[in-house]
Amino acid sequence: MENTRIRAADADRERVATAVQTAGSEGRLTLEEVEERLGRVYAARFTDELGALTADLPRPAPPSSGFPLTRAALRRHPALRVHLAVVVAIAVVATVRWVALGAGFFWPVFPVFWLAVSLLVHARVRSARERPRTAVPY
Repeated sequence: MENTRIRAADADRERVATAVQTAGSEGRLTLEEVEERLGRVYAARFTDELGALTADLPRPAPPSSGFPLTRAALRRHPALRVHLAVVVAIAVVATVRWVALGAGFFWPVFPVFWLAVSLLVHARVRSARERPRTAVPY
């Protein structure tokens, strides 16, 4: 019969050790429990042994993949507010110029589109930086 256990890598042990240390700093584990579990973490050879060491600890919330440009994000990041103000100002100036020149085709749609894309990418990068990383993947 084939062995289905997976050997633990150093990166797996470090993720679990971080979760145990975090639980200790939050007061979920006593100092003795943290020391005992860390000893077992670094002695573990298989991933199922690591999973048992964090089974009684809460899992971190999964990162939300919602729309990155929200009012909360604008309140947290002043750079996003400035970026939004620049996009709106350029869009208004381009639209006013289009109206003043009497051009038939609405050409401001192209620069406004790319400015909006740059704003969304900026918001996505900002929100990705503040998402908590998952400590234990199993």
